[in-house]
Amino acid sequence: MASTQDNNPQLEAQVLDALRTVQDPDLGKDLVTLGMIRDLRVQNGLATFRVVLTTPACPLKAKIEADCRQAVGKVSGVQNIEIKMDSEVRNKSQNSKNTVKGVQNIIAVSSGKGGVGKSTVAANLAVSLALDGARVGLMDADIYGPNMPTMMGVLGEPKIEQDEQGKEFFIPPSSHGVKVMSMGFLIDGDQPMIWRGPMLHNVVNQFCHMVRWGELDYLVVDMPPGTGDVQLSLAQLVPVTGTVMVSTPQEVSMQDVRKGFLMWEKVKVPVLGFVENMSYFVCDGCEKKHFIFGTGGGELLSKKFRSPLLGQIPIVNEIRAGGDEGTPIVVRNPNSPVALSFRDLARKIAQSISIAASKNVDPTQLVQIGTFN
Repeated sequence: MASTQDNNPQLEAQVLDALRTVQDPDLGKDLVTLGMIRDLRVQNGLATFRVVLTTPACPLKAKIEADCRQAVGKVSGVQNIEIKMDSEVRNKSQNSKNTVKGVQNIIAVSSGKGGVGKSTVAANLAVSLALDGARVGLMDADIYGPNMPTMMGVLGEPKIEQDEQGKEFFIPPSSHGVKVMSMGFLIDGDQPMIWRGPMLHNVVNQFCHMVRWGELDYLVVDMPPGTGDVQLSLAQLVPVTGTVMVSTPQEVSMQDVRKGFLMWEKVKVPVLGFVENMSYFVCDGCEKKHFIFGTGGGELLSKKFRSPLLGQIPIVNEIRAGGDEGTPIVVRNPNSPVALSFRDLARKIAQSISIAASKNVDPTQLVQIGTFN
């Protein structure tokens, strides 16, 4: 960990000891033991090192950096400190035979019912992770209603390349720092997809294994509503890290989400948590919250299934406009309360995945070990 060419190995050892007092709040161990301190050098009173976190979207990044500065600042002989905050995303399923080449984690965004804003959540989740420095892809697996090219404002189309054996691959276009692949690129206008299950399975397989995603920390998959062929195909074809379930507060929506949760449980895909979309509406005239679809639905789901309520997203016209114009709200108005809610949602998801990988546990167990109380 320490450089053998450093001019002051004794002071370097003291700095390393000081960093042993800094703990990762999520993992409960010090940074040195966790192997997060890299490239440590102390020369002419300047201490430089990298802190390698388990996700670039770590919500505790600022605290960890501040704790490092405070600890090293107490070492006599250190006059200046330079810290580079870095990351290496971990994955429990890296040794799986069916892993998508280059992809560390696959996050399915799912709903039992259509029209609850699942695609909006998927787009803003993907862009939020990218804004935090992650390498992100977005797969539009809603074959019958592929809206991601519009919602992400993708201007180009996927290119086709051949490898040395003549096998063809799609090269996905990018928008807002996210690589995007969708059936919407491959059909003309309003042409409907009148396909049976085997054809859907084939498309999901191609989008997973015949697209050159490159090196990704997260591949976000926008799922179709329901519990049908596409859900089963994804679970069978690749190791899905976890799914995020989107619902409105109303009972009709929650009925379908409950079925969806049990479906993912049966195919052994962890549910990372719930997102309550269209949670409320704030009237311009009275500035009061109006709960158009009822209240407490997300909390009920969270308690029933012991899975965290990751966020409550209000009804905001700017979210709709951003989706229609191809500019997700986290880009269109990044400092708005709703954009910050999406950014917080993304960091919670990244946090739960990185903790699970580091502790080698199922992400759903994080509820029991106290990550989400």
